Amino acid sequence: MFTPQKVSISVIIPVHNGGDSFRQCLSSLKESEIAPDEVIVVSDADTDGSWLLASEFGAKVIRMPVNQGPAKARNLGASIANSDILYFVDADVVISPDAITQVKIAFENEPSLAALIGSYDDEPGETNFLSQYKNLLHHYTHQIGNEEAFTFWGACGAIRREIFLSLGGFDESYRRPSIEDIELGYRIANAGYKIKLFKDLHVKHLKNWGFVSLLKAEIFYRALPWTELILRQRQLNNDLNLGVSSRLSVICVYGMLTSLFLSFWWVGFLAIAALLSLVLLWLNFEVYQFFYQKRGLTFALRVIPWHWFYYFYGGLAFAIGTSNYLWNEWFLSRLDTSTT
Repeated sequence: MFTPQKVSISVIIPVHNGGDSFRQCLSSLKESEIAPDEVIVVSDADTDGSWLLASEFGAKVIRMPVNQGPAKARNLGASIANSDILYFVDADVVISPDAITQVKIAFENEPSLAALIGSYDDEPGETNFLSQYKNLLHHYTHQIGNEEAFTFWGACGAIRREIFLSLGGFDESYRRPSIEDIELGYRIANAGYKIKLFKDLHVKHLKNWGFVSLLKAEIFYRALPWTELILRQRQLNNDLNLGVSSRLSVICVYGMLTSLFLSFWWVGFLAIAALLSLVLLWLNFEVYQFFYQKRGLTFALRVIPWHWFYYFYGGLAFAIGTSNYLWNEWFLSRLDTSTT
């Protein structure tokens, strides 16, 4: 008869000027069904007293004198953790009351489980359109994803401590919030360990997205470095943001824009553009149906141009990232040839 192996849990939170969102994050830990065995907060050179707030909540605090990013901060937290499981949480999320319970039960009942991730819930903390759209899209993407995951997620992800340390933790060359968690997930999976997506494990995202902040994060901190990672690993999974329907949607968006441009010379291209727009609607029908069910018709109609714009800049970033990668590979090969 199988006997669950009891595990202890350390919650690790990197923070840089967390503000009121960080207070809400810490408060949610206090309201958890079961308390973690320890809470470790790594202050990444904050200037707003976030480290002091963490101390008042009873957390262990590490203060970094220079801002070095969440990868370094999480690794520092893990280095002093005493528990079997490291549960990483971002400073701008609120965990659900049963989150720690879910994490504990999952690892106790599945000895082969190396790591797990959750998702944002369907009630984002900020009410402006972009924040609602972005966080709901993230929720939807994870809810339809494969339970056997290929990536990790730093906002709500847990991993066995010995495995995390054996793999060297997060890649500290990522000095900003970027794809350091995705890169770790690739290494976990490539080492033969099991990562699972728990669709009922939710956190509420409190971040306020604006036009500039969204594009900056999406293009420079995610799409470009993720492209480099995909090419370096030679691994393009059919899951989450990399699904076949998303790839086809990128092709349709660029085909539609090209057709609209060519229609200045031949009006027949307008029909091609119209056809491609219908294909786009068909490929993403379930996405728009989800937004309609959650926020109504007006919101869903506003989502469509933004979603197509997402495919546009995502495809552009992939093309630029691929060009940069191939150029660097060619340049390094020429450099090696010239030095031998």
